[in-house]
Amino acid sequence: MSRLYLTLDARFRQLVLPNAELECLYEGGRWLEGPLWLPDGEQLLFSDIPNDQVLRWVPGVGVGVGVFSRGGFQNGRARDGQGRVLACEHGSRSLVARDLNGSVSVLASHFQGKRLNSPNDVAVHGDGSIWFTDPDYGILTDYEGHRAQREQEGCWVFRLGAGEREPRAVVTSMTKPNGLAFSPDGRTLYVSESGGSHVPDTPPEIRRFSVRGAELEPDGVLGTLDCGLPDGLAIDEEGNLWSSAGDGVHCFAPDGTLLGKLVLGGVTSNLCFGGAKHDRLFITTARRLLCLAVAVRGARLLTSAIAAKPSATS
Repeated sequence: MSRLYLTLDARFRQLVLPNAELECLYEGGRWLEGPLWLPDGEQLLFSDIPNDQVLRWVPGVGVGVGVFSRGGFQNGRARDGQGRVLACEHGSRSLVARDLNGSVSVLASHFQGKRLNSPNDVAVHGDGSIWFTDPDYGILTDYEGHRAQREQEGCWVFRLGAGEREPRAVVTSMTKPNGLAFSPDGRTLYVSESGGSHVPDTPPEIRRFSVRGAELEPDGVLGTLDCGLPDGLAIDEEGNLWSSAGDGVHCFAPDGTLLGKLVLGGVTSNLCFGGAKHDRLFITTARRLLCLAVAVRGARLLTSAIAAKPSATS
């Protein structure tokens, strides 16, 4: 098998294609983030946060720059059941939604009368609720947002229920919660802990929570990275979790076994599944957007809800 793959458990061989080559789709960013595949538009949105740009990659066309991000410093994004593109903005310190007509609305900007830190990543549950992390990376410096004082008591995970106007804190025990993803059945929420970036001795782990309606129950640690910090997360249809890491991408089974790695030789920031059959991994690093064909498809909770709707594009 290629040096790209480090197999630590035999199950990993069933998830990857040994002859698939890693493709570089774009190079030249400062810190790329937030990849999201839009199946109805057959395109990928991603961000270059320090340059405050939303970019769009289209197969056969390449990369172009969006026009709606200036001042937003957008990070993680997701799609909801209405077909809207949800985006976490460091600049406005809010979670926003862009609808099918291009209109942008603010879904969450405050909690208990105080401004959020800088929403970082977002995931949508099958019941329509929206969950997002709120570390303070976007207000620590002017590099990925606007330097400002933190108003919240900590860096938390929030849930915004359907029709609700203010989010509710559901995880307050983490230092800097970052990426998040639901298991295919929606019963488990995974959250990456990246607090080691600023708080020494914070373990680079991926926490696991059981979803009980609007409540979460701690369910231990799925796994701890042995290189770098976990950032963005992606789930495949078999429930395996693919995490960004200091040396590439780490793949964990639902039982917590580290199955293997994609060895990319450097830090990755985020990743998502996409492509016509949802069997391509799109991976962002500081400077590059990469793509790799794999032997498993990504979990798609909302495909049926958005497949017939036109794309919300940049």
